[in-house]
Amino acid sequence: MKLLLTSAGVKNTSIRDALVDLLGKPIADSNALCIPTAGYGHPMGSPVGAWRFITGQSSTPMCELGWKSLGVLELTALPSIGGERWVPWVREADVLLVGGGDALYLCHWMRQSGLVDLLPSLRETVWVGLSAGSMVMSPRIGREFVEWQPPADDDSALGIVDFSMFPHLDHELLPENTMAEAEKWAAGIPGPAYAIDDQTALKVTDGAVEIISEGHWKLFNA
Repeated sequence: MKLLLTSAGVKNTSIRDALVDLLGKPIADSNALCIPTAGYGHPMGSPVGAWRFITGQSSTPMCELGWKSLGVLELTALPSIGGERWVPWVREADVLLVGGGDALYLCHWMRQSGLVDLLPSLRETVWVGLSAGSMVMSPRIGREFVEWQPPADDDSALGIVDFSMFPHLDHELLPENTMAEAEKWAAGIPGPAYAIDDQTALKVTDGAVEIISEGHWKLFNA
């Protein structure tokens, strides 16, 4: 897959341009599926939050960008309907818009649903992650971000990329998300670790990482 791993969605022109580049065509010509699953696993998640994400009423632009079509893919429903129904939906999408919430809850349901097994075959599909939707691709998220307790009782995620992410750096509503706290977090991560603010994204193509930023970020453990 081609990845655009954001802290807070498509917040600026640079991130939007990176998205269009990954798509290889205009947003208006692209079919999207949004995945709100992560929101249900986080203590601050709610049905209202899921509705805001899906309808483009939140402060994290994803679903409201002007897609040719937009559908909702709820991962917790997939095991009960069978791959013969939902796999074609995913294959027909140009982009998966993966909302924020709890990264380990999202990871669990990506495995339980079978979506993670499908990812290697989606060579041209773009994965746009928002916060937890980005962090889930990491080898580890760090103990600081563990809320929902996974069966394995650790902070391991999918490991599709070889780096970890600390999102929402210096966010005005998250006073604990300082650079000093990010540095402490990175000290517990055995590998590359990026702290990124809401104006920053990581674009990953064939394993190569490009920083897309109109804000600030830092790479630890390089």
